[in-house]
Amino acid sequence: MTGALALESAVELTVNGMERCLAGDPQRTLLDALREGLGLRATRFGCGEGLCGACTVIVDGRAITACNTPLWSTAGKTVTTLEGLGDSANPHPLQQAFIDEAAMQCGYCVSGIIMAAAALLAANPDATPADMRAALENNLCRCGAHNRMLRAIERAAVVLKGHSAS
Repeated sequence: MTGALALESAVELTVNGMERCLAGDPQRTLLDALREGLGLRATRFGCGEGLCGACTVIVDGRAITACNTPLWSTAGKTVTTLEGLGDSANPHPLQQAFIDEAAMQCGYCVSGIIMAAAALLAANPDATPADMRAALENNLCRCGAHNRMLRAIERAAVVLKGHSAS
């Protein structure tokens, strides 16, 4: 009976600024809950082991991999996905900088990289290029656009600092 109860429980959390109650198995991954439960497709499945960073989201200000994070562990927390940063009408400075710097090729890894960078810049607006490289250590990109990505993050950092100074 305990297993049946666990399958029927709900997890309450905030996703992209909206309070959500996700029913179902709390053992499922946050990635599954975001993609299948809420239809938020920017967070990608890559390796399923938390090693590639394609599924990176921000939970309570920290970049985490959603593929190996059980949904139950996010109860009461705030989750931000790429969809929560901005949209085509009003992109986040990181999203705009990635566009301006042509900092992607296939784009599969980019949402995770942008989320890792967003967590870094929120925590450390004065991040150095070395800090930026360190923040992206757990994000793999096979296209080789890393230099452009770092330029985009540096560009966004300048814009974000200008917004916070206002």
